[in-house]
Amino acid sequence: MKQLLIFLFSIPLIGFGQSSSLVDNAKQFLQDKKYHHAEKTLEAYLDETPNDMEAIELLGDAYGQQKKWDDAIDEYERLVEMKPNVANYHYKYGGALGMKALSVSKLRAVAFIGDIKSAFLKAADLDPSHIDTRWALVELYMQLPGIIGGSKSKSLKYAEELETLSKVDGYLAKGYIYEYDNEPELAEEFYKKAIKTGGSLTCFDKLTNLYESQKQPDKAITNIENAQTKHKRNALHYQIGKVAAEYNVQLSKGEQCLQLYIKNYSAADGVPKAWAHYRLAQIQKHKGNKSEALNYIDLAITALPKIEVFQQEKTDILKL
Repeated sequence: MKQLLIFLFSIPLIGFGQSSSLVDNAKQFLQDKKYHHAEKTLEAYLDETPNDMEAIELLGDAYGQQKKWDDAIDEYERLVEMKPNVANYHYKYGGALGMKALSVSKLRAVAFIGDIKSAFLKAADLDPSHIDTRWALVELYMQLPGIIGGSKSKSLKYAEELETLSKVDGYLAKGYIYEYDNEPELAEEFYKKAIKTGGSLTCFDKLTNLYESQKQPDKAITNIENAQTKHKRNALHYQIGKVAAEYNVQLSKGEQCLQLYIKNYSAADGVPKAWAHYRLAQIQKHKGNKSEALNYIDLAITALPKIEVFQQEKTDILKL
């Protein structure tokens, strides 16, 4: 549930009408990822205006971004009590509880399950079109053991509701369910449907990750190439090189893609060039080219000397 619920705190920071300059400042702090500043600004404002629901929600978001789950829970619970018929308040409350549960021992986490489920179910009941809540329920029912309420059939029920609201979300949810339940053929079928219907990078990534988890690197590379044809993203060159290097397949293609990645690199690509040099070192090691492999791994280490896998890779190359 961790990957999904972190999006709780990534809502667009839009205005709700006329608000104080302090609240506007806090919104800007959140947009700039200055979460501590937003927290302090909102706390001071709420000392004077304790019932401003917009400020309470933003404060909960600021706490959540800092993983202060207890504080975030308190703020969202206030919103639920003040206005119990708003689906998003229940969703955020359940999400913060879920993140808290992930931060404690499994034994302690059990105590949160009932409240998490109740909050999400309430949000789903209040808003039949709330997509994020249905995603949360899909994940929750799949990840919970059956003895404490887990249920594949219930998870599929909410995937069906998602499909009614958004075919792409429904297909991705079903792909997730079948992948989680170790039915890769069905997962592949639904991820392919999501790609055909929506075709976003997320859709392609889900299928790529499935192929990698099933040790099918050639299929993964083909899927990434299809994504590159559609989206023209330099970062996908790195992904092809990564798969080639990790699985020792299609090495020439992997090397070519990594060189393209380095040549066209910008900060927007996300993965530092040092990692591309690391992958090139792996490819040269697979080819038995010790000196070239050392050149590349030294470039990686020079750029990021504290990355342990780079140091280990150099040790392995020196053994050739």
